[in-house]
Amino acid sequence: MVKERLVSHEIHLKQRPVGMPTEDNFQLVKVNIPDLKDGEFLVRNIWMSVDPYMRGRMREIRSYISPFQIGEPLEGGCIGQIIKSNNDRFTVGDYVLGNLGWREYWLSDGSGSDVMKIDPNLAPIQWYLGILGLTGLTAYVGLLKIAQLVDNSNSTIFVSAAAGAVGSVACQIAKIKGCRVIGSAGSQEKVKWLLDQAKVDHAFNYKEVGEGNISAELGKSCPGRIDIYFDNVGGKHLEAAIDNMKTFGRIVLCGMISQYNLTSTPTGPSNLFLAVPNRLKLQGFIVRDHYNMLNEFYVDMSKWIGEGKIKWRETVIEGIENAPKAFLSLFKGENIGKMLVKIGF
Repeated sequence: MVKERLVSHEIHLKQRPVGMPTEDNFQLVKVNIPDLKDGEFLVRNIWMSVDPYMRGRMREIRSYISPFQIGEPLEGGCIGQIIKSNNDRFTVGDYVLGNLGWREYWLSDGSGSDVMKIDPNLAPIQWYLGILGLTGLTAYVGLLKIAQLVDNSNSTIFVSAAAGAVGSVACQIAKIKGCRVIGSAGSQEKVKWLLDQAKVDHAFNYKEVGEGNISAELGKSCPGRIDIYFDNVGGKHLEAAIDNMKTFGRIVLCGMISQYNLTSTPTGPSNLFLAVPNRLKLQGFIVRDHYNMLNEFYVDMSKWIGEGKIKWRETVIEGIENAPKAFLSLFKGENIGKMLVKIGF
């Protein structure tokens, strides 16, 4: 009798995008799952994350992380449940966090730092991809470590892409720390969420304002100027923030989604010279360099969630076949909060 092999659906990179990616750049592929070796376990994915940084990995360029390969499955944060195991440390039924998203099943021996057990009783498991995962940690590190934000500093903070996954957490951490928070977003629905749920002090729709008028909008909403700018967008947002920074202001360079799909080299901020007389600090960061802050992050974030001080929003698309659609939606501004793909149950 022939043993029937388990089949996994995966999303492979079919070709490298030029400009804005399309669904034609991806391919849905069926692969057979090999038998488990000693020490291995098999995970059935339930949730996977899509994030803007993945666009950079679709280019074959030198970066802090290796590019995706043509004809191979993409990678990203995922949460699943172990359904088979030859490993004493990882047993059937355990939920695990890993980095092998964009597929229904994956094998591991549990070595390395990219696989860890999670407790489904502490929070919804998908939160470990968002508010209790690298998304939340990114906002936490950006404000507390890079911007050196302290309690009750009465700082004025501007956050771009403020209704996105990282931006929405950054806004709320800043409010917890006693700051005045201004956020930009790309729709009135997002502006409303920021005001009603995230409780920012002012929010505006940059599409209605117009990219050329963001600086003037900040001038009106921040008459005392900006202490900290948390940049997720780059481009005209960064330029407008530089116009309105206080002396010794800090700019946290977290992401530049406005430039990820450009086909030509963008010009830098035309007003970067203001960084010199205003003694501005501009610093980029990658969250993986700051895993030493994980324990304090978990303590603080768990406390804030328990106190009802953090509101969390997810945008969910179902089905592994729709993962490319979910990814592309990020660049169309169709998500509020974290964009997730639900693969299984």
